[in-house]
Amino acid sequence: MKRRYFSTLLIASAMSLFGASGAARAEASVVRISHGYGLLYLPLMVIRDQGLVEKHAKALGLPDVKTNWVLLDGGNVINDAMLAGNLDIAGTGAPGFVTLWSKAHGIPRSEVVGLGALSTSSLYLNTNNPNVKSLKDFTAKDKIAIPGIKTSLSAVLLQMAAAKAFGIENYAKLDPLTVSLSHPEAMGSLLSGKTEITAHFTSPPFSYQEAKDPKITRVINSSEVLGNITIDVVFALKAFTEKNPKLTQAFMAAQEEANAYIAKNRKGAAETFLRVSKMKLSQDEVEKMLADPDTQFSSTPNEVMQYVLFMSRAGTIKTKPAVWSELFVPALKGRNGS
Repeated sequence: MKRRYFSTLLIASAMSLFGASGAARAEASVVRISHGYGLLYLPLMVIRDQGLVEKHAKALGLPDVKTNWVLLDGGNVINDAMLAGNLDIAGTGAPGFVTLWSKAHGIPRSEVVGLGALSTSSLYLNTNNPNVKSLKDFTAKDKIAIPGIKTSLSAVLLQMAAAKAFGIENYAKLDPLTVSLSHPEAMGSLLSGKTEITAHFTSPPFSYQEAKDPKITRVINSSEVLGNITIDVVFALKAFTEKNPKLTQAFMAAQEEANAYIAKNRKGAAETFLRVSKMKLSQDEVEKMLADPDTQFSSTPNEVMQYVLFMSRAGTIKTKPAVWSELFVPALKGRNGS
């Protein structure tokens, strides 16, 4: 009896140890994260460059976490990669995230949740057509380059601007003119003047680079039309955050550290952008872009409900949150977001 009791204790102890080590191993050891091309993804570039996810994961008891980084742009592409199980965390345009949140809401396997805002800035609609001075001047001969048709950040901001210019019932008036191109490709096409592309709705640094060419004029500035609202967010599958609470916490802490670094060290932040993006810009050019008061990096969402209300009125989403915090992880609920 004593031997049997002792054996039972050994088994229970072993199971307890196994359970503890199993819990330690339960969270993912590799996290796959994507960011896009432009300056608005700078916090993610800082996180990547400084190994901040690994740093904070280790502090939370996950010492062996590794990150795999992917370069992706365009809401459609990012959403497809997330749903296909090829991404864990992604930076994306706020409208693309809202679209996916609405479609997947209530579907456990596909449901997504925001980990926070990423950036705020002005997008410029630039043109090489001297006859275009406003949205009303575009004709069927013009082609407007955006990263993704209908659901990308640029696509939805263009629809929101069109709704203000032509009425909500005509929000899609300019959609037939849009062409899907990555920002670098679109910039090259616009500046060459040798393709069908006559306009490009884009973010820094591409907006600034295009504006330097005397043949290019600005049609609209998104901040002047829509206000200084959150442009990009970071999100994940809800199931990922539930299975990986410490890893999710580590990423969020990494983003806060990256934001603080950018705010305190503009020179270092510019160097990071140039190093990670490999874009051919001068240090001074990037620092000037970071000095633009319209460009801000914060994890607190600002005016994301503006997208929700527009997309609901336009009929491009069916399910909508009652308040902004429904879109994001509970940890953000106490923030002064909107």
